[in-house]
Amino acid sequence: MPRIALIQQEAAALAAENKRQQTAAIREAAAGGAQIICTQEMCTTPYFCRTQDCEQFDAAEPIPGPWTEELCALAAELGVVIAAAGFEKRAAGLYHNTACVIDADGAFLGIYRKMHIPQDPGFEEKFYFTPGDLGYKCFETRHGRIGVLICWDQWFPEAARLTAMQGAEILFYPTAIGWIPGEEKLHSAQHCAWETVQRGHAVANACYVCAVNRCGSEGETTFWGQSFVADHYGRVIAKAPAEKPCILYADLDLQVLEAHRRIWPFFRDRRVDSYAPLTELWGK
Repeated sequence: MPRIALIQQEAAALAAENKRQQTAAIREAAAGGAQIICTQEMCTTPYFCRTQDCEQFDAAEPIPGPWTEELCALAAELGVVIAAAGFEKRAAGLYHNTACVIDADGAFLGIYRKMHIPQDPGFEEKFYFTPGDLGYKCFETRHGRIGVLICWDQWFPEAARLTAMQGAEILFYPTAIGWIPGEEKLHSAQHCAWETVQRGHAVANACYVCAVNRCGSEGETTFWGQSFVADHYGRVIAKAPAEKPCILYADLDLQVLEAHRRIWPFFRDRRVDSYAPLTELWGK
């Protein structure tokens, strides 16, 4: 029964300060008994995608690289699994929104590159990020089989399904989602949709879903926090506040998933022979 921790933070302006904050929070989470710890999306930077600015590419780092080497040493020291999401420089002019997973012995298990890239006012991500090319992954860690998806991925049932089909028992969604001016009348509806769709992934895939959002205001964007954990029935078993940093803990019983999948056999009853149209952009 691993204890997980989600690190909900306000971003600082400088990468060094964000890294310091994340390191301190990981240490605190480990001291609180966490065995698997996940950061928010782009945890080393502010959410610079609010505008299009070529200078922001300077914040990208190779993954693996110096920062992930620090995290590997930290994971080994504390005996915890770390899932950390950052801004990857793959090559000049080629950048990804990427999460890395490090096992509790400090072994670098690999990366996941965000597959679905949004483009909206205040979320200019297609300017910065190349869509992921590694597919959906499950990482076998000391404390459980986990999948990591990133923010906009959380709206797509195909991403959750394919990650669960790789064996993931826990889906982590590092996130940066919030409101921009003019949406005040939609605040409640937007948040409800965000939480509900992810709770649905937990039900449909008989797994745990852990969404970790940032909080605070950056420019005109107010991130709504409220990181949460949903169990295999879609019940919210832990939830962070909206407006302040938080380390959110939850104890997950992975043993119940086997029994649950026996009585709610969604994977058994999938009609894979009928799903070919899913590979088309739209129906005929």
